[in-house]
Amino acid sequence: AYDMDPQPAYAEGQLAGIEDACMDPAASAGPVRGVYTGLSNDEYRMMVVDSLKPSEAAGCLYALSGTNLNGASGRVSYVLGLMGPAKAVDAACASSLVAAHDAVADLQQGKADLAIVGGVQAILNTRIYELRADAMMLSPDGQCKTFDASANGYVRGEGCGVVVLKRLSEAVADGDRVWAVIRGAAVNHGGASTGLTVPHTPALEQVMETALSDAGVRSSEIDYLEAHGTGTTFGDP
Repeated sequence: AYDMDPQPAYAEGQLAGIEDACMDPAASAGPVRGVYTGLSNDEYRMMVVDSLKPSEAAGCLYALSGTNLNGASGRVSYVLGLMGPAKAVDAACASSLVAAHDAVADLQQGKADLAIVGGVQAILNTRIYELRADAMMLSPDGQCKTFDASANGYVRGEGCGVVVLKRLSEAVADGDRVWAVIRGAAVNHGGASTGLTVPHTPALEQVMETALSDAGVRSSEIDYLEAHGTGTTFGDP
């Protein structure tokens, strides 16, 4: 257990997602059923691998397989006998959403008929926390005041979320519990903008327009929005 990152070990959340969709985990295996996990935190790997001595060969082997981020999806596929796509997506703060985008694309193209999509984040290395604080990314008073003039950074959090995606017609036909419908999705990058970690407003506008177009929805039809607000001067605008 010491050699396993608790993030790839979140298979329990994956099983809960399958059961919540009124599916039988034991019957979820199939040739085109995949697992897509968004995560970008390898703090545990840094701690475990750095703490092992080269002579401890067995420990090193377990540490490598237990802390690789790709294990977050691969371990679930292994346990459930899933033979479809299995990938770990690292796109920083957008990791879980990009994982969902990739799953939607595979469903649309027939590369998967069921997708278990999740995101997980765990705070495990105090040094990483210190570095982010030194870079003035984190709020010194522990409050993420998004879109506020007094915003001074964000607050890190931990959690795990899982959704099970299928083509709507098949989910309805199979009697699955349907919580929501994904109408459209889009992904892009800011390209050669002001800085590597600085948001590029035109690119943000473009990706939202692309997602709306993909969904066949006008912006005037949107009633509810969830924003990515970092509580920083660069991130919020």
